Amino acid sequence: MWYYPHYLLWWFPLLIPLVIVDVILKAIGAWKAARNNQLTWFIFILIINTAGILPLIYILFFQKKIRK
Repeated sequence: MWYYPHYLLWWFPLLIPLVIVDVILKAIGAWKAARNNQLTWFIFILIINTAGILPLIYILFFQKKIRK
C-alpha cells in the first residue's frame, strides 16, 4: 500500500488550473500556427510541453500579423 504524506499534496489543487490553461494555450497556438502555415511552430507547440509558455511566446511575439 502506498502512503503519500499530506505535505506533498498541497500542489495538487494548483495542477488542475495549470493543465487547463496549458491545453487552451496549446490549442490556440497550434491553430494560429497552422492557419499561418508555420509548420515548425505547429510541430514544436504540439510536441514540447512547457506548461503554456511556448504557445504564449508564439501568440505574443512570433505570430504573423494580419493586415487589414
